[in-house]
Amino acid sequence: MSPNAPRSSGGRGQGRPQRSGRPQPGGGKAQGGPRGAGGKAAPGARRGSAKRMTNDVKPAPQPPRRGPGPIKAHPGTDVHDPEGVRLQKVLAQAGAGSRRACEEMIAAGRVTVDGEVVTELGVRIDPTRQVVHVDGMRFSIDDELVYIMVNKPKGVVSTMYDEEGRLNLADMVGPREERLFHVGRLDLETEGLILLTNDGALTHRLQHPSFGVQKTYLAEVRGPVKRDLGRNLRAGIELDDGPVSVDSFKLVDSKPGYALVEVVLHEGRKHIVRRMLEAEGYPVLKLVRVQMGPIVLGDLKPGKNRRLTRGEVQQLMAVAGL
Repeated sequence: MSPNAPRSSGGRGQGRPQRSGRPQPGGGKAQGGPRGAGGKAAPGARRGSAKRMTNDVKPAPQPPRRGPGPIKAHPGTDVHDPEGVRLQKVLAQAGAGSRRACEEMIAAGRVTVDGEVVTELGVRIDPTRQVVHVDGMRFSIDDELVYIMVNKPKGVVSTMYDEEGRLNLADMVGPREERLFHVGRLDLETEGLILLTNDGALTHRLQHPSFGVQKTYLAEVRGPVKRDLGRNLRAGIELDDGPVSVDSFKLVDSKPGYALVEVVLHEGRKHIVRRMLEAEGYPVLKLVRVQMGPIVLGDLKPGKNRRLTRGEVQQLMAVAGL
């Protein structure tokens, strides 16, 4: 089925990750996944079953979450940087609208920089260190920040480097100047969605369970599935490292001797989905992560990768409370 903390929000040049080009499994180079002899896809990518589990099933919608909005700055804070770029230009480049539309947003008081409402069109800012919100939604304005979705195939290690020389996530995206970090892990046998980024603040919030960012998995198990399985998992079960519960559970498909179930949770413990289902008597035959917060794997093929759209990045920031 299918961090090293990156840069911080400090000043220019502070907290920036060292550059290195490490790719990722599941995502091929910019134009496709790693290839073996004869141009075949990366090992472990099972097209038929992966397609059935990721394309034919619509992941459960994520519950609406609101970020805290822009952090209030101290009254009178001067956000103008004489060496910076005009705010309306930065917003237009970030996809907020045309230059004219961005000027109107600023004049209307809808834009904040570092929590300070800005209404003057002559304000300049530094996109690499300052935070901009429009109507309470944060915009990614630093062009050096990268956000990539990878569909990790089975057999690929969820690291950016492997001492044993096994296929890893770096191999999925090819050589890059940025030092990328993976958001969470998938075990060797698990396929699906992994995000790579050099945005440290976002990485932390997406991984830490206290922020409640949900992950959706599709699991193949031997059927039939008992009727009270979902109720038991929602109520919580005891594992050797403590109790755990799912946010939601759904039986997607059932045939003689086979069942496909959807599990949604914000836990990030090792092998958590496999251990939960096995504890209830259902060892996992195949596991794919199909969604993380608002980001859906969709029809991205195993071994392939793509950059997130500006809209997807904004949605991620909103669900992470940035």
